Amino acid sequence: MLEHYFVKPDTIDAIRASWIGGPIEQYVEWLAGNGYRSRTVLRRVPILRQFGEFARNHGATQWSELPTHVESYVQYWIKIHAKNAYQAEQWVANEARTPIEQLLCLILPDFRGGGRRRTRQDPFLDQAPSFFAYLRDERGLREKSLRHYGHYLRNLEAYLTRINLLQLSELTPVVLSAFIVESGRRLSQHSMTGLCSSLRVFLRYLYRERLINRDLGATVESPRRYQLADLPRSISWDEVRRMLDVVDRRSALGKRDYAILLLLVTYGLRGHEVAGLTLDHIDWKRERLLVPQRKAGHTTAYPLSSVVGEAILDYLKNARPHTEERRLFFRVVAPIRPVTAVTVANQATQYLRKAGIHVRRPGSHTLRHTCVQRLVDAEFNLKVIGDYVGHASPSSTRIYSKVDVETLRTVALDHEELLP
Repeated sequence: MLEHYFVKPDTIDAIRASWIGGPIEQYVEWLAGNGYRSRTVLRRVPILRQFGEFARNHGATQWSELPTHVESYVQYWIKIHAKNAYQAEQWVANEARTPIEQLLCLILPDFRGGGRRRTRQDPFLDQAPSFFAYLRDERGLREKSLRHYGHYLRNLEAYLTRINLLQLSELTPVVLSAFIVESGRRLSQHSMTGLCSSLRVFLRYLYRERLINRDLGATVESPRRYQLADLPRSISWDEVRRMLDVVDRRSALGKRDYAILLLLVTYGLRGHEVAGLTLDHIDWKRERLLVPQRKAGHTTAYPLSSVVGEAILDYLKNARPHTEERRLFFRVVAPIRPVTAVTVANQATQYLRKAGIHVRRPGSHTLRHTCVQRLVDAEFNLKVIGDYVGHASPSSTRIYSKVDVETLRTVALDHEELLP
């Protein structure tokens, strides 16, 4: 693999002669497999060689001792390369730290570098250490739900720390009410409902475990929500066209994003459903698209429209990176990784804004709402629509019947190929 990047035999020999030459060569293979460019390899290998010599000169004799020399080497690197560049010091530090920590992760399974993102500690771990195990084991919640609990309870933990209330046993309805009121100034009504629900479960658990002396969960009331109060944030089909027109389909990024946008607006998929698609979910022979594990608990099979199919094929043939992974959509920059729901939402937001389309909280759900609203305006049965987009509850679909938008009805005839 080194021969692919380095021309001079002396350079290759010097790399392999290093006492960390084996790990460096392994790291080069990892870079190549994750889509890094040649210039990245050529820039990082000398840094790793120098780090190896630095660690050896400071007493390291085994690979397991390398982590103790990372920060001192980074400071040495900064001293040399960040002259008169105070504002760029962090960039210079990461230039050295990133390849070193990536290499150490390959050769030391237990290594977790200081620059790597750490898994957040569960809130109230010192006082209620088994709460998240209770959510997982007794209530059967999935990791996504656990993350929501973690988010809301960290906010509570931070609030209690700020007011110097350090023991959960000191909680009172007044304190909880003040926290909820403060949270309400920055959270949406939907988020407030989630916050209050999480608080009730947490407080009832504390009471059950005798960590507090009264059931404070009963004192937490969710904000009143009126049925069908919120209108979905959909856009017109003319605006859909404008959004699609601003995608540069000549680039790998554009080919990927064009296919993603069509999936969102044609089938009303959620961002995480698009991100989770694999090559196995496309049945080219039967011209079907399968979307598994939907919110309603079932798998939906869609006819694969010609427009969507052609966009996916263009991406597969001309833009998708070469990888053994079965996921459909990938990042276009190294390291090559499958896209996430956040990526899908961010790209949808970017193109909506680039097209000059103004909508409240733009994102992938804007296009999902647009798909549903289009079907409602075409007078499809609400049960059919709910099944089509994977609604878990009929009320999720019923809200769209409040909006009377006639403009999409003609579009359904003009562009019927976008609807299976």
